[in-house]
Amino acid sequence: MPELQLAVIDVKPGASLESQSGLQMLRPRIYGAYQQPAGPKKIAAIVMHPTSNFMGHYLIGPLAARGICCMGLNSRYMGNDTVLLMERAIQDLGAGVQFLRAAGYEKVLLVGNSGGAALASFYQAQAEHLTAHAFPDGDPTHLHPDDLPPVDGIALCAAHLGRSRLLRDWIDPSVTDEHDPLSVAPELDMYDARHAVPYSSEFLARFSAAQQARLERIEHWALERLRQLRGTPGAPRDQAFIVYRTHADPRCVDLSIDTNDRAPGSVWGDARQVNYSANAMGRTTSLTAFLSQWSSRSQADGPTNLARTTVPKLLLTYTGDQSTFPSTRDAWLAAGGARIRNVDIAGGNHYLAGQPQRVQEAADAIAEWAHAL
Repeated sequence: MPELQLAVIDVKPGASLESQSGLQMLRPRIYGAYQQPAGPKKIAAIVMHPTSNFMGHYLIGPLAARGICCMGLNSRYMGNDTVLLMERAIQDLGAGVQFLRAAGYEKVLLVGNSGGAALASFYQAQAEHLTAHAFPDGDPTHLHPDDLPPVDGIALCAAHLGRSRLLRDWIDPSVTDEHDPLSVAPELDMYDARHAVPYSSEFLARFSAAQQARLERIEHWALERLRQLRGTPGAPRDQAFIVYRTHADPRCVDLSIDTNDRAPGSVWGDARQVNYSANAMGRTTSLTAFLSQWSSRSQADGPTNLARTTVPKLLLTYTGDQSTFPSTRDAWLAAGGARIRNVDIAGGNHYLAGQPQRVQEAADAIAEWAHAL
């Protein structure tokens, strides 16, 4: 097995305070880990997430064993999405693509795992036709086509549809006071024992409508607050805020909804505990990061971007996943059209944790697809 190698890649700085490290701000770098198979440099792949540390990703070794150099690459926002801008994250991904092209690989692919799926789709859509000239707050991105060299294919696995859709499905509509994480309207609390599982269609309809309404209220407040800040001389251009209780998807406890092979609960454990935890998806964010990642104004919706791409695509559906479902698979397949095919990894959980045979199945499927391109 080839040794794991470190990639240290210089990237362009952003216009905002993206790190508390002065060194990282003055000389911004991203880091990756990869295994380079022996022989000709034919195919390389990048697996990257907006914030997760993928330098130890489970596909790096298995794909290298199948003749594909796989690099687990971290964005500048690794471990902290408080100020994450998706438009800047694709710039980092482009630096990784440039690194592998310069290393001599004939084909470069993206492996979009979990939240990396929407990132990979956003990247390739912009690489083929750059439209993200501004962030959702109106500031220029200064992205240039040279920052985003196109890739040759996209493989998606355990693929979320994008952060804005994720928050739409997960935000807790029973919060009555945005400043009090314990405030609750029992009639909208999916964790209240008075709402028996399976949930009624009437409850689910009210729940979904209230989720949308809460998200719209937060987005309206964020836009108004940003307008106020930027209209006040000497005021900061951004601020942080907290979105309480962001893990209330009825599918976590009602397995009759979007049925697959999953067990009850969340990918992080007990869903109610995650919902009330101090750190969860979208919990702490800035105004600009909220608009870029979580709002209806986000430019990083997965299926919308995938539909704009022309490269071959592969979808791996993990049928035991607690956070992607048959409807998720359907949305990706509809977006991919004739240029996408699906492979089910039967019983696979979101991380293929404790499932070494299913890791091999996933690597086999990706390698077979990649070598046929």
